[in-house]
Amino acid sequence: MRVGSFVLAAQFPGQGQGEALHRAVRSAEVAEEAGLDSVWLAEHHFVPYGTCPSAVTLAALLLGRTRRIRVGTAVSVLPTVHPVALGEQAALLHLTSGGRFSLGVGRGGPWVDLEVFGSGLEAYEKGFPESLDLLIRWLREARVEGRGERFSFREVAVVPRPQEALNGQGTAGPEVVVACTSPSSVRLAAQRCLPMLLGMHVGDDEKAEMVALWNRHARAAGHTPDDISAASHVSAGVAQIADRRLDAAETLQKAMPGWLKQGLDAHVTVDGRHRAMRDPVAYTELLCGLHPVGTPQVCADRLAATSERTGITRFALLVEGSGDLAATEENVRRLGAEVLPQLG
Repeated sequence: MRVGSFVLAAQFPGQGQGEALHRAVRSAEVAEEAGLDSVWLAEHHFVPYGTCPSAVTLAALLLGRTRRIRVGTAVSVLPTVHPVALGEQAALLHLTSGGRFSLGVGRGGPWVDLEVFGSGLEAYEKGFPESLDLLIRWLREARVEGRGERFSFREVAVVPRPQEALNGQGTAGPEVVVACTSPSSVRLAAQRCLPMLLGMHVGDDEKAEMVALWNRHARAAGHTPDDISAASHVSAGVAQIADRRLDAAETLQKAMPGWLKQGLDAHVTVDGRHRAMRDPVAYTELLCGLHPVGTPQVCADRLAATSERTGITRFALLVEGSGDLAATEENVRRLGAEVLPQLG
């Protein structure tokens, strides 16, 4: 089992954006010190829900500050970027970090981002498969041409090639993970045999169903049993550790609703469509019930149960739910020192 942190660089009420980013960077550094497997970085635009606008840029910083831990994006939003530009950045980070970079990508939402970056609503509603396929070809081939409706260009060389020798050995390039929130996105990932990142808003039963659906679509697409079993999906969640379960839940229930309310309320749709946002208090309570929130033993049991029910062995856990730097550092250290040893 591989346990990592999930970093949003969340801006809690009364905090500055620099403070949120400093906590994000520091929590990632502590994650390596504490023995966690990975750090996954979220990306948001124009909202305090998350103050990191470029997960791949923050990943570059953290790869330079660490030596062992894997750093991934969760996720880089494909409809707002050119897939070739993102592919070049991913290849660069893969090669210069010794293969420690994972590229998580997703469709995002119908937000005003699409207007600001000029990609338009169609990129969100219809363009994700084309962008994903172009990105994958860029990471796997020596020369690539654009032959789709949105991206059309002459054949060019891939430089740097992510398949170049790395430390004297060949490499398949950076791992690509796809955020999946619907049956259509599960099918899309499975047809390409790409592992899924499953959100923290769903529980074990729904995640198990999505893994089973992924397996069926992957088999139907002709992927081998070995390739299917090798796909290592990632489960996002929340982790808060305390000596008593009540104290852990109380920490999140005091801090998270304020962050969720101001963060979710700030989202603006590109076309004025109504978007019903979750109730912040109810959502916090839901997360406390679904994920490792409590004593170290409770947290270890929760992770083991999720893994057994879903078959997922990788976790990206939100550790900054207190909103406080010192408390976040302590949470990460306890996750490494008191929970990981119980998971083997």
